[in-house]
Amino acid sequence: MSEENENEETVEETPAEEAPVEEAAAEEAPAEEAPAEEAAAEEAAAEEAPAEEAPAEEPEAEEAPSGDDAGDGEPAADGGDGDGGESAPTKFHAVKAERKRARSQAPAQAAPQRSPEERQAERDAERRRKAAARSRWRKRRREKHVAAGPREGTPPAEPTPGTAQVRQGVVTSSKADKTITVRVDIAKRHPKYQKIVRSTKKLHAHDEANDAGVGDLVRVVETRPMSRTKRWLLVEVVVRAR
Repeated sequence: MSEENENEETVEETPAEEAPVEEAAAEEAPAEEAPAEEAAAEEAAAEEAPAEEAPAEEPEAEEAPSGDDAGDGEPAADGGDGDGGESAPTKFHAVKAERKRARSQAPAQAAPQRSPEERQAERDAERRRKAAARSRWRKRRREKHVAAGPREGTPPAEPTPGTAQVRQGVVTSSKADKTITVRVDIAKRHPKYQKIVRSTKKLHAHDEANDAGVGDLVRVVETRPMSRTKRWLLVEVVVRAR
């Protein structure tokens, strides 16, 4: 019985002893596969590295001469006619843009806080400075005018008698003393529409002898103002009314 028990124990212990061998084999397999996976990962990283580094080279390709640099350098081959007609404006705009960029990048400086009295004092000082500058300029102008001496201006025009206007019309009223009312009929052709436009104007004329009557055709001439509305003088009665 003791031998059988020993054989059974031996049989039962044999699998227990083989198990560590399998576990060891299982543990060795991942250890052997790990270098292969690491090598594959390194190869993939090596292939991806140039693709990631490619964008770093793009800014160098994009760093073409800007408008500022292009204006300072030589003109393009097809940029002008060879006379430099466009180079000057381009350079001017480039310098102007550069100054504007410098001003925008300059650090802002806050103005010191001032009281209303201080600001008013600065305004008064600025006004006094400008007034003194104006006084100096006017003084120099007067001195220059005096040093130039008297100058001959435009001589006065000689008075020439003008031609008095003459009108002919029909007397409509002679009730006032030494005054008649004359109706003048005017017919003119319109400058744009070429149509005859008729109008009527009333004139007050001086009749010293009260010679003209209602309905007479008279001729009047322009004269000095003799009253508030009377500016004409009776010359003759052309046709008397019947």
